[in-house]
Amino acid sequence: MFAFALRRILSMIPVLVVVSALSFGIVQLTPGGFLTQYLANPRVSPRTLHLLEVQYGLTKPVWVQYLDWLGGILRGNFGYSFLYQVPVVSLIGQQLFWTFFITLLAAAFTWLVAIPLGVYTGLHPNTPFDYVANFLAYLAQAVPDFLIALLLIYFLLLTGSGDVGGILSAQYIGAPLSWALVGNLLAHLWPAILAIGLPGIGGLTRVMRANLLDVLSEPYVQTARAKGLANRRVVWKHAVRNAVNPFVSIAGLSLPYLFSGSLIVSIVLNLPTLGPFLYQAILNKDLYVVMDMLLFYSFLLQLGNLIADLLLARLDPRISFA
Repeated sequence: MFAFALRRILSMIPVLVVVSALSFGIVQLTPGGFLTQYLANPRVSPRTLHLLEVQYGLTKPVWVQYLDWLGGILRGNFGYSFLYQVPVVSLIGQQLFWTFFITLLAAAFTWLVAIPLGVYTGLHPNTPFDYVANFLAYLAQAVPDFLIALLLIYFLLLTGSGDVGGILSAQYIGAPLSWALVGNLLAHLWPAILAIGLPGIGGLTRVMRANLLDVLSEPYVQTARAKGLANRRVVWKHAVRNAVNPFVSIAGLSLPYLFSGSLIVSIVLNLPTLGPFLYQAILNKDLYVVMDMLLFYSFLLQLGNLIADLLLARLDPRISFA
């Protein structure tokens, strides 16, 4: 298992290097830059603009800028934010806690609903419940997450259920930890978790259902039934355990989606996550913030694949020799 994990970790390095080059090239190809906004300001002289370009290292050749940025990452220096005038790593760190917290809650909500629902519909195909569940799964996939967030806001405002948006109500900001504060936090978080998690539930439920239907027709499942094993044991030990393997692979790929997919939801619900932070950086052509965020999302994709591979190797030891 250790050698398998080590191979997977080492394979991440060349992928991240290629992604870093692509991220840098894409940002460089976009017209304009952060300092372009100062061209229309008569109080900013051309000499001042030139000094700023020198300060930020923008006068160097493009390949030198890339190597400086890559070398800084290897030393733990992820660059400097032009917009916020602080190191990028400190900006990301400020938003990372709530991003991870909300994302992990949304992922847990998706899995806890999708797996049992997929198993139940796979065991009871072509029933009224199966038809309703399939219809709701298609609907959840078709409706954008930001539209779900807007509908939830409308519902909360219509019912007068309290403050909408943000993490906490105004009276709880800076307040000491208490049960009332935790309740207020949960009351603000559940719309975001529902909006981010529902589209994933629709897709993963159908994947789990299809996998289980395929596995239930396999010879080893029929043999287990013929041996007189209890139906519950046949389903959970033989069928579900093998049907969940492709599900784990897809779930691993959903990790970066949960981070990036919450961008518009976070803007709509005013959540302090990395999504709005990246959006503002793109609008203002904040060079190093955009490049670091693209590299971070690529790392999440690689990390999701690594976690999925390790889980699959745990479920099926034969995979560790692949």
